[in-house]
Amino acid sequence: MDDGDHRPPPADGTAKAAGEPRGGLDRRRFLGAAAAGAAGIATAATACDTGPGGPPTTAPRRDRTGAGETSAAAERAERDRPGDADWRITSQGPPDAVEGYTDRTAVPPGGAFGLHVSTTAPGFTVSAYRIGWYGGARARLVWRSDRLPGRRAPAARFLPDTRTVRADWPRTTTVRTDGWPPGAYLLRLDADHGHQRYIPLVVRSPSAEGRTVVMHAVATWQAYNTWGGYDLYRGRDGSYGSRAYAVSFDRPYNADGAEKFLAYERALVVLAERLGIPLAYTTGLDVHRDPDALRGARALLSLGHDEYWTPEQRQRVTGARDAGTNLAFLGANCCYRRIRPEEGPPGELRTVVCYKTDYRRDPYLASHPRFPTNDFRQDPAPDPESRLVGVLYEGFPVDAPYVVHSPDHWLFEGTGVRRGDRFDHLVGVEYDRVMTDMPTPRPLEILAHSPLVCRGRPSHADSSYYTAPSGAGVFSSGTMRWVEGLMAGTTENGRNHAMDARTGAFTTRTTENLLRAFAEGPAATVRPHPRDNVATLYPA
Repeated sequence: MDDGDHRPPPADGTAKAAGEPRGGLDRRRFLGAAAAGAAGIATAATACDTGPGGPPTTAPRRDRTGAGETSAAAERAERDRPGDADWRITSQGPPDAVEGYTDRTAVPPGGAFGLHVSTTAPGFTVSAYRIGWYGGARARLVWRSDRLPGRRAPAARFLPDTRTVRADWPRTTTVRTDGWPPGAYLLRLDADHGHQRYIPLVVRSPSAEGRTVVMHAVATWQAYNTWGGYDLYRGRDGSYGSRAYAVSFDRPYNADGAEKFLAYERALVVLAERLGIPLAYTTGLDVHRDPDALRGARALLSLGHDEYWTPEQRQRVTGARDAGTNLAFLGANCCYRRIRPEEGPPGELRTVVCYKTDYRRDPYLASHPRFPTNDFRQDPAPDPESRLVGVLYEGFPVDAPYVVHSPDHWLFEGTGVRRGDRFDHLVGVEYDRVMTDMPTPRPLEILAHSPLVCRGRPSHADSSYYTAPSGAGVFSSGTMRWVEGLMAGTTENGRNHAMDARTGAFTTRTTENLLRAFAEGPAATVRPHPRDNVATLYPA
């Protein structure tokens, strides 16, 4: 059903099935009363140096974190700190009111990044908010700059060979992250005229050893970034044929500056931090670059929309699974597009290359015929994502109920679900399913088997679970809305596709079960093995 151009609608838009679980809460108590609990969860809750002749430096205004704190005690202290509920944007204003980007997608603790800002206001400030639970506030102010002078940046550059838009603005200031704990950050730009924008940034953890790794999908964020009129789906005229073949991180993100993070990643970060499991933060490009990025990890989390991977990233994730690291794919359409990152400044990956159906036009292919930038499952080097994920992307767009098939699986413990229970709108806007004609790990258990119709064709979305020979467990939700479902029944993500609080309670409890089990070590050593039911649901 894929036509080569599958763009989800806005994240807050509304798009158009008996058995008892083992243990846990009573069904009626959970599916009825717990809906109120999901709503309750939603509401409870440095110096810089640029060197001689560089742009102005910022001065730290607020830092409640001791530099170098990386111990378990420091992490507990961080979780217990009060949050700051005013982290949200209240006025975007016109597109050019204030916008910016960083020259690094992720930095180590204490690392520096350049900030590039354009604004129509005479001045602005920058606030760094770390995303977490923080008693329900969901963010904490870690640092704020002094007022910085504002200026309009020059027009962006356009590279016609690849239709790449680059802002290439002068550096406004350099920020050091001394005392910033590892985590997912939103830098908020506050201009003098009252308008605001976000810039996402990851402060990556120094080690994954013994931790659950949150892998942020920065390449996918950039693939869908329409700033300047071009992304990997459409050009300025709106057509697929005029799309960019390469997109640059040297430009702002469109809209509020952090749409993909806010819709598909933030709620999982908040939940994982609330549970208090040891976490590590990284990005897909850092996993690509560093062979040791996942060494010793207990689990790896791929979030709601993680479509664009490099072959090296996939190799590292597969290697981690084979060494006993549990994997959770909490979205759909994961590991679908094969990309090549290219460097800007030495050591910094600043461009995502993906020619897709025009991969033969890529000049790189002539000397590297086994490294096309097309879909992983396609020739000339087919490697279907199901080998790793267990399911494959099939279609877009869809809006359908999530239908439970294996209610007594340990992942659903405490949810009270029965076979055939439905959660409206949880399947969408893209979905995955088991395909028996593709390489699929076995035994594999289908946990949810959700009937749907995509572009007039009946099919199913599947949640699946398998264990690798290493003992690692691998869960795939099969729906892009899983992380959004954690916010269902609240106002945290707009209308949430009309998903209700009952759905929020179900996805939250299931995800809690997953995170706690996966944090213990290889799942096959602590939880029951999968019961293969593929032949039952997909007879030959």
